[in-house]
Amino acid sequence: MSHAVTYARGSTSVAINATPGRTVLELVDQNGFPLRIDAKDWLIRATDLGNLLLPEDGDRVTEIGTDGRSRTYEVMRVGGEPCWRYADPNHATIRVHSKLVATE
Repeated sequence: MSHAVTYARGSTSVAINATPGRTVLELVDQNGFPLRIDAKDWLIRATDLGNLLLPEDGDRVTEIGTDGRSRTYEVMRVGGEPCWRYADPNHATIRVHSKLVATE
């Protein structure tokens, strides 16, 4: 179930449709303590990013929630993974990891 979001890198942005998702990783930190990482993911058609090409750490995804509030997420790496990966064998869809950084 995709909905409209704005994907931005610096001053360049593009309006696209994205499907929200989630990645949960259970890791162990350097001291042996359990660590849980819960990231908001976005499934995006690779061609929708246009001249932005592929996601980079620090990019921003902004959505308007059903409550009318704007939420901005920053693209980030999750655990030892890159900030994105292909979500299908044909490389038509990418999964972008992010975290909430602002609500207005």
